Amino acid sequence: MANTVIEVKKNPNENNSSVLRRFSRRKGARYNLRKESKLKVKNSALKRLARRKEIELLKKLGKMVTK
Repeated sequence: MANTVIEVKKNPNENNSSVLRRFSRRKGARYNLRKESKLKVKNSALKRLARRKEIELLKKLGKMVTK
């Protein structure tokens, strides 16, 4: 994991705990990745299967050379 130097400046009238909370929220929103929806995962799997089927057909017809 890369080391990152981050400087957080405290606003006037802000206590230390609120600075930490503000920083933690920004960091969490930046580095957390959302899971893909079930529909998107399903569609990509179907596209993969269709492409494999197409490649197999092309190989059988001799239009695509295997490595």
